[in-house]
Amino acid sequence: MTARNGPPNSTGTKPMASAGRTSKSSGTSTKPAGVRLPSIRSRALRFVVCVKDGGYVDLERLKVYRVRHDPADKAAGMLRVLDASGEDYLYPAAYFRPIVASKNLFALATG
Repeated sequence: MTARNGPPNSTGTKPMASAGRTSKSSGTSTKPAGVRLPSIRSRALRFVVCVKDGGYVDLERLKVYRVRHDPADKAAGMLRVLDASGEDYLYPAAYFRPIVASKNLFALATG
């Protein structure tokens, strides 16, 4: 019997057959089938989530905002969003990402 230096190579279990392979995606997604996010410039865009506040004290990261459509603002790379009081403000579109929300979601939250 020979002495070993260092920790054992395993804990007494046989290595699995997949141990030498790398994991690959199965091609499935967690996004529900058929749901497409509207582009930030789309007229269909209704709600956005703030991902960057840019130092504006009025913006809250991860807060959902309703969008007010203004083609001139969107062409300039800006987005007009409504705050909780109903006032609209203009911010860089890069601070937001589009989301899709069901009609019932906001009725539940305000009801």
